[in-house]
Amino acid sequence: MMHFAAIARVPGDPILGLMEAYARDGNPAKFDLGVGVFKDAQGLTPIPAAVKQAEQRLVERQATKSYVGGHGDAAFGRLVSELVLGSDSTLLKSQRAGATQTPGGTGALRLAAEFIAHCLPGRGIWLSDPTWPIHETIFAGAGLKVSHYPYVGADNRLNVDAMLAALEQAPEGDVVLLHACCHNPTGFDLGRDDWRAVLDIVKRRNLLPLIDFAYQGFGDGLEEDAWAVRLFAAELPELLITSSCSKNFGLYRERTGALLVCSHDADKLQDVRSQLAFIARNLWSTPPDHGAAVVAEILGDPALKALWIEEVNAMRQRIAELRVGLVKALEPHGLAGRFAHIAAQRGMFSYTGLNPEQVRLLRERHSVYMVGTGRANIAGADAKRLEQLAAAVADVCR
Repeated sequence: MMHFAAIARVPGDPILGLMEAYARDGNPAKFDLGVGVFKDAQGLTPIPAAVKQAEQRLVERQATKSYVGGHGDAAFGRLVSELVLGSDSTLLKSQRAGATQTPGGTGALRLAAEFIAHCLPGRGIWLSDPTWPIHETIFAGAGLKVSHYPYVGADNRLNVDAMLAALEQAPEGDVVLLHACCHNPTGFDLGRDDWRAVLDIVKRRNLLPLIDFAYQGFGDGLEEDAWAVRLFAAELPELLITSSCSKNFGLYRERTGALLVCSHDADKLQDVRSQLAFIARNLWSTPPDHGAAVVAEILGDPALKALWIEEVNAMRQRIAELRVGLVKALEPHGLAGRFAHIAAQRGMFSYTGLNPEQVRLLRERHSVYMVGTGRANIAGADAKRLEQLAAAVADVCR
């Protein structure tokens, strides 16, 4: 008997496949706009200086590699909670909010999905259309009913009215996943009035928000990007938030993240946290330590934190300059108006408006790699070759 005979092969992840295709491409003038990592002027994904200094301190000071607890590094949890909710948060002061460390933001989403499935049975989850593809598989894999609310339509425009209309139809008690800032994959973010309108529906429909906060600091600033999260935390009795340190700390491969829970009272928070620890025990037992220790070292030291903030600001400024620069480079081709939205979007990603055929031609003719939907990682562009990139886009748009 062949036990594995009926097992089929599943398609590989399209973004990881792009990485492999890009690596095989021998064209020295190629562009990698697919993989979601920040790149500097040299085309490298750097380790921030604050991270290097924190790591050196840990090498000299750490005396053990024993397990951390089920909720992870306590200092990390406290400091990340302050970063997300604010150092003066009344929820933290009243012990109504707490963080469980996870293997990256993806791990936080998985933990949230399992928590909803096991502790809130029958609740469906609403995702934006489009959203990060992994959102789809994580929540479906946990057995949740996945529904969608419109976000960006075929005209490549944010459609807030359609979003609100769909959420008005969500069954009472369902979970709605919202992107705090730098929407992945579109780059289109809600304005403050839009957020207030969403909050009003959440209250009236008694929905539970799950806010994915993967890009804090990459939109308008560390504090500015947290505005909607803090608004919801202040106005609602219960809230789930996923936080990632991959992008703003450059800790991609260290898998450092957290699931934050806000509850209506301190006692109920402990009930929820007990469930999260139980679920996490069966997923990964205890989380990895190194990245969390680095983050705690940085956020707990005023000098290191100041250096880190400077570096986050520099990354955000580079991305903004690349966006404006690309639109300007498209001007001689008469395409600046068509792609003006790129300069207005936030974060690393842009829904360019290019169709799958144009994306294919960009890859085959010009070695420009991006996701088939037209989503481009603007942070992967080379500022010195924006004219070349613009010429390639113009070629496939003829």
